[in-house]
Amino acid sequence: MGRSLEDYRGIVGDEVISLIYRKARRLYRKHILHINSTYQGGGVAEMLASLVPLMNDIGIDTGWRILHGNPDFFTITKKFYNALQGGQINLSEMKKQLYIQANEDFSTYTHVDHDCVIIHDPQPLPLIKLYRKRQPWIWRCHMDLSNPHERLWDFLKNFILRYDVAIISSEKYKRKDLPVEQRIIYPAIDPLSSKNKEIDDEVISKYLKKFSIPRDKPLITQISRFDKWKDPEGVIEVFKLVKEKVDCRLVLCGNMAMDDPEGWMIYEKVKRKAGRMIENKDIMLITSENNILVNALQRSSAVIIQKSIREGFGLTVTEALWKGKPVAASNVGGIPLQIKDGENGFLLEPDDTKEFADRIVRILQNPDMAEEMGRKGREVVRKNFLLTRLLSDYLDLLKDMME
Repeated sequence: MGRSLEDYRGIVGDEVISLIYRKARRLYRKHILHINSTYQGGGVAEMLASLVPLMNDIGIDTGWRILHGNPDFFTITKKFYNALQGGQINLSEMKKQLYIQANEDFSTYTHVDHDCVIIHDPQPLPLIKLYRKRQPWIWRCHMDLSNPHERLWDFLKNFILRYDVAIISSEKYKRKDLPVEQRIIYPAIDPLSSKNKEIDDEVISKYLKKFSIPRDKPLITQISRFDKWKDPEGVIEVFKLVKEKVDCRLVLCGNMAMDDPEGWMIYEKVKRKAGRMIENKDIMLITSENNILVNALQRSSAVIIQKSIREGFGLTVTEALWKGKPVAASNVGGIPLQIKDGENGFLLEPDDTKEFADRIVRILQNPDMAEEMGRKGREVVRKNFLLTRLLSDYLDLLKDMME
């Protein structure tokens, strides 16, 4: 049997649980549909895997469909993902046609007769044009939209303008050129998922041993897809400087999302850059899709790093803070919403390799400071970034949409 809302009571308290039940009353017998492009790999799939069962548990019939795409489609949408965050793209007619065609194919065998449709990210964005619109449609964008490629943004706006509301993750992503209501809803983590639940040292040791990760030195870990925006090569540069001051080990751990065809290419570049440091286990690269391993790694690390160049929100930061770990992270995207510099971690400019290294060394050399940062970080997440708050925000939005 899946989790129910009561399971969270010990973490968030009676008031939060009671309020969610009251909000759900207004939505009984409503049928909601979420659509995204992958069922595993990445924060969107993780959030939906926890959110959808909880919505059903509180009395709202909620479905989740996965857009089917071929390799060409995912290659194109990965290019869209990069370009929406400031990269370049050759936006040919062929790319546009393949993108729309995949959505057309999906629409022919997916019936949408729900009371509200929530579309996640750009992959299924055109679906709204392929149905007769009889209900509110919501576009949930999990990316940094502050500097998109102009031609691509103009093309995608053809679809976005049809939506009733766009949800974004930060005030910074609001677009003056988008005359659609834009709401901010912060992403969240599930404290009871296998990635975030409490695990004891025996389980931690078992998983580290299984993946041949020694515990003889402090671990510095970045959990992220192998993606240029997560700057894994830059992390290696930082680590080299840290290693001059403190004998430690770097773990780069990232799954390969099904909708990300670039992952293995980036992984090979990182592997070449790490070179001999991989042979002597100073640097370890892990591509396993294993949530308990991630949990064990975060709990056993001395410092978590997130050296992103762009970041929609940064749920890996949220996860680390929840586990009481100090985080050294880039001052980009949604990360500054979670970290107050010098209090529950350090915020740094993504290109400041030396400063990144200095802050990590400072954490490693000051265990009392690290512990205090971790304690404050966990409290920030408990108050602001847990699944129950995300559920509550969605209930408010759905109520507004249905009135």
